[in-house]
Amino acid sequence: MEYKDYYAILGVDKKTSQDEIKQAYRRLARKYHPDVSKEPNAEEKFKNLQEAYEVLKDPEKRSAYDALGSNWKAGQEFRPPPGWDMGGGGTRFHTSGGRGFSEFSEEDLGGFSDFFSNLFGGGGGRSRTGRQAHAGREDFGFKQRGSDQQAKMRISLEEAFHGGSKTLQMQVPEVDRSGAVSYKLKTIKVNIPQGVGNGQQLRLSQQGNPGMGGAPAGDLYLEVEIETHRFYSLEGHDVYITLPVAPWEAALGADIKVPTLAGPVGLKLGAGSQAGQKLRLKGRGMPAKPHAGDQYAIIKIETPPAHSEEQREFYRKMEQLMPFNPRKDWPV
Repeated sequence: MEYKDYYAILGVDKKTSQDEIKQAYRRLARKYHPDVSKEPNAEEKFKNLQEAYEVLKDPEKRSAYDALGSNWKAGQEFRPPPGWDMGGGGTRFHTSGGRGFSEFSEEDLGGFSDFFSNLFGGGGGRSRTGRQAHAGREDFGFKQRGSDQQAKMRISLEEAFHGGSKTLQMQVPEVDRSGAVSYKLKTIKVNIPQGVGNGQQLRLSQQGNPGMGGAPAGDLYLEVEIETHRFYSLEGHDVYITLPVAPWEAALGADIKVPTLAGPVGLKLGAGSQAGQKLRLKGRGMPAKPHAGDQYAIIKIETPPAHSEEQREFYRKMEQLMPFNPRKDWPV
């Protein structure tokens, strides 16, 4: 089996204090943690860090390891020196000074290298159980808050106006006890505030990616996307609607019922109204603080078609009685 230089793995020397060893481990564990690292062979490096820290964090095991001497180099063929007592089933070691022993079950040490297993007991080359792998990531001090997630949520203009709640189904990540990430369908209830704007983000606390080592989950940010409406358009907090009127309504004036998101309201159309004219309905737009938006009705004059000869004759008489040239100011 090959000798493992645990000090080199953690980037420290034999004079390094216990606190410094702990700091070195935490720094490297964050760098190589397989759930977040993009480094090559991150999982293998993280496993080596765990093994090195398991030995060097404990003064008794560290003393026993140091007793092997300083002439060994990483990767060299190695055999335990005389005096190492594998003690009944290979589950205990004695330090060279006879200062007691530590006990490990094979279940606890499975997954570490043959070098570790031959020195401190337990079978080499086996995978750690789900509980132990997950515990390893927690017990060695590695904690990281889950990352935030972003998604889009489509709602109707009426939902944005009235507010309320909406139920969404999303694929969300979960970390099982072995540390593996899987996805499951989750139902999420979202509270929609009155007057929510297009592109506004809603934050759902701790509904993002799960944390590691017992740290909290990240947040979920939902970007609101308001669907195109058949009648209304939205500009900020103001609502716009096209108001089709007949020529005689525009010429003579009329009382018209106009739809709004809160229900129909009466609008008085003045005589001589023109196409493109913008009529304001104060406070009938989207709810907002300190003041709600307005609704604007844009006049569009619709010309009735002349299907019969009688109707065409009416337009000819109209032309004679009401001489009018809408292009009189053109330079042609």
